[in-house]
Amino acid sequence: MRRTAWDVRIDTSFVAVVDCCADRVDTWINPEIRSLYIELHTMGYAHSVEIWDGEQLVGGVYGVELGSAFFGESMFSRQPNASKMALAACIDHLKCGGFSLFDTQFVTPHLSSLGAVEIGRIQYHELLQEALETAAQFGRFPKSSLQEVAHRMTQTS
Repeated sequence: MRRTAWDVRIDTSFVAVVDCCADRVDTWINPEIRSLYIELHTMGYAHSVEIWDGEQLVGGVYGVELGSAFFGESMFSRQPNASKMALAACIDHLKCGGFSLFDTQFVTPHLSSLGAVEIGRIQYHELLQEALETAAQFGRFPKSSLQEVAHRMTQTS
């Protein structure tokens, strides 16, 4: 992250992120689901964190916010490590916005390698209830470099 010239952008190309996530042989993102996520984005509930190499979108993640919970839906990568960078930038952005829960739905080996942990059902429901009752702000922050994100992440670890 400290050595790349890529930029992080928030909500500048939500539809493109969804489309890139759907652009694979086996996808659950059909036209109806795509439409519904775009509608949620228009309403202010669905957001994207994008990784840009100049003016080329190379990675991203999108999800839905409710209270201080963020539900990651999908991510993609067009260059090596771009989805990892998007996930790290998303986590940083959620921390800055006061989010308390980041639900990835499944803990895969890939997500585990990035720090994801599985929690039990009872604990999840407690955390979810608390998150739904607490406000957070996803917001649209200015474009930032991954070096800035890396710096903030090392300062709060």
